[in-house]
Amino acid sequence: MNIDFLYFALAAGLGIALLAGPLGSLMVWQRMAYFGDTLAHGALLGVAIGLWLSLSNDLAVLLTCLGLAGLLIVLQELHLLATDTLLGILSHTALALGLVALALIPGARVNMEGLLFGDLLAISKTEVFTIWVLAGLVLAGLGYWWRQLVAVTVHEDLAQVEGVPVRRVKTMQKLMLATVVAVGMKVAGVLLITALLIIPAASARRFSHNPEQMAILGSVIAALAVLLGLTASWFLDTPAGPSIVLAGGVLFGAASLSPKAD
Repeated sequence: MNIDFLYFALAAGLGIALLAGPLGSLMVWQRMAYFGDTLAHGALLGVAIGLWLSLSNDLAVLLTCLGLAGLLIVLQELHLLATDTLLGILSHTALALGLVALALIPGARVNMEGLLFGDLLAISKTEVFTIWVLAGLVLAGLGYWWRQLVAVTVHEDLAQVEGVPVRRVKTMQKLMLATVVAVGMKVAGVLLITALLIIPAASARRFSHNPEQMAILGSVIAALAVLLGLTASWFLDTPAGPSIVLAGGVLFGAASLSPKAD
């Protein structure tokens, strides 16, 4: 039996898990879950744009997520509305626009279940390679900006006084998040990719003494969730993406019941 698809799925899942620790930790600290959801919903619009313009699906989704992140940054700077209200409007508008655009494409055949919940077991070697290349770039960016990102998270005004380029740091973080959401959509889908990033980090928080510990432990827990989820998917014949996120939820429950680190 050829089970190469399982190895590809595992490799792709672990590539996203590597980023779930540090990036997810920042999302938890800064309460950015809704921002991640907004980008994920916008990914559907990227799929539609790719079909309309005959572009690579992965490239169209990546460019759309980056564009949406840029738009959110600009609108937040204008202070037209409260951030949560702005995110709510853009999130659901992008989702609705994507669904309508997909419906209007003549003869388009779209795996909607795969878009919403991931299609990890159908991932190709090329897609795995793309995930790891982009994961490496994002991880390098996180490593370079880590101290500044933590400083901005702890106290933005103090970081500004100490010479941290706050606007640039926050912009880079949002663009990195957009990249991960775009490439991770294949793993967990539009509806679950944000959960895959924040649940392991939230689980790690209970056992961590400093930001670095939380980031590393978050990646370990995310990798464990990928292994458990794929195992459950194989033996129980359940969807891979939801199984991984459910495994993460179980690990979070177990972490919540465990004694907190001193």
